[in-house]
Amino acid sequence: MLLNPSIMALILVSAVVSLMLLLSSAFSIKIVRHWDILSGSELQLQLERSTYLISTLLIFAFIAELISLLLFIYNAEAMSSQFVGAMCATGVLNINAWGWPTLFLKIAIFFSGTIWLALNYLDNQGYDYPLIKLKYSLLLFITPLVIIEAAVQLRYFLALDPDVITSCCGALFTPESTGIAAEVSGLEPHTAMIALYGTGAAAILSGSWYHWKHSGGLLFSVSSVAAFVVALAAIVSYVALYIYEHPHHHCPFCLLKSGHDFSGYFLYIPLFIATALALAAGTTSHFHKIPSLKQAIERDASRLSGLAILAFFIFYLLSTFYVLNSNLVMDGIW
Repeated sequence: MLLNPSIMALILVSAVVSLMLLLSSAFSIKIVRHWDILSGSELQLQLERSTYLISTLLIFAFIAELISLLLFIYNAEAMSSQFVGAMCATGVLNINAWGWPTLFLKIAIFFSGTIWLALNYLDNQGYDYPLIKLKYSLLLFITPLVIIEAAVQLRYFLALDPDVITSCCGALFTPESTGIAAEVSGLEPHTAMIALYGTGAAAILSGSWYHWKHSGGLLFSVSSVAAFVVALAAIVSYVALYIYEHPHHHCPFCLLKSGHDFSGYFLYIPLFIATALALAAGTTSHFHKIPSLKQAIERDASRLSGLAILAFFIFYLLSTFYVLNSNLVMDGIW
């Protein structure tokens, strides 16, 4: 299994990114301990020169992690034909105990990296780099997460056994099963629909307020995270039923198949982008009282919130389209 090109690429990316973040963490400790913008010492000058290189490396590292997340999901879906019982990525992730943790860690790193990149971009707008200690302190918490993800992913790939009979989405995403997936699948479609559009409206309205008034950034982030979680649940319990045109098919990964026009990618990508942008907007909004950042935050608030709202609109419009365009009639289910 390790000779699979996608697996080799994923392992290589994780190893390289882990090494880059380890080196950056050593630099982070120096920044946290010795950075003093008012100092003219040789050490301070070295730190100022080095921070540009480190920041550039970290930008590429977090972009690589984003690509790694997409490749991991794509690879899990592509490998479903190689395992008995697997019909989609769900079965591949279920082969051993390390599949789902790897996916969740990659998602956590994606959003953590987004926050770091937002802080880094904002910090570079200030002439006195007021957030430099904060962003490198945050990096010290992200680095262990990346290393753990690399180790868990490697453990997952090493434990892949084609002779194992795995369980797939029909056994996991069903109300008759147990666990979180079963509970989400058991949500009433009507309830999921109300929650989906209710939290979506809250996210878009709070984002619009932040866009025009430049206040309420934290509310925008919180409402967007809530909308993200509810949207994932609603895809399983509500939207997917109409895409599959089957009232009992709840799998969130079969949506990625060509037989369903790759609809999952069209739903997940704008949803993740919208949430990431909202987190970036909310995180940076906390620093509007810093004089050197005030103008940059006001400028970026409109840009980030506007793009986030647009991405949310795309997600909800597509969700509505898939439901209205479906041949499934749920009169006897609702």
